Amino acid sequence: MHPLIQHIQKITAHQAPDEIQILSFFEDRSFPKKAVLQEEDKHCRFYFFVIRGCLRLFFTDRNGVEQTMQFALENWWMTDLDAFRFGRNSAYTIQALEATEVLAIDAKNYARLLEEMPIMEKYFRRVYERAYAASLLRVQMISRMPKQEFYTLFESRYPDFMQRVPQKILASFLGFTPEYLSELRKKRIEKKQ
Repeated sequence: MHPLIQHIQKITAHQAPDEIQILSFFEDRSFPKKAVLQEEDKHCRFYFFVIRGCLRLFFTDRNGVEQTMQFALENWWMTDLDAFRFGRNSAYTIQALEATEVLAIDAKNYARLLEEMPIMEKYFRRVYERAYAASLLRVQMISRMPKQEFYTLFESRYPDFMQRVPQKILASFLGFTPEYLSELRKKRIEKKQ
């Protein structure tokens, strides 16, 4: 069974959605490591479902510093949702951190998918609810927790990121400098020895 269909079943508890029909709305795409799937200030055409690999969503500030806002591993979705829904230019860049395979859907097919397959309305509502809750939790953790405690919690909840995301990019996401993250990691290794 295709990973997207498995994910739909898991999220909705709905048995056997029509795999062929659902997948017909998507394009399979592959990207090498460091490829840009979406450029900042360019028309946002696609919503991506990660089959294999890792994506990041970021913007570049006035000083030319990249600020990572989100990651997407297997079975996660990524786009600039506001730009995608309203046919605008993206405020973000989406980049592959690893060789990545995705399903891509454009806005026209997305609208058709939701109209023709009612289970997908329920699926995306639940995906959005989970993403929103995770986003709020991240903001709360950054704002309230001491940095070392935040790092420890993040490491325990998302061990895949620690192995797969380059330190400089992970530091940007956590709101740390790369040097501070390196220091935290060094202390944790010393503590384990």
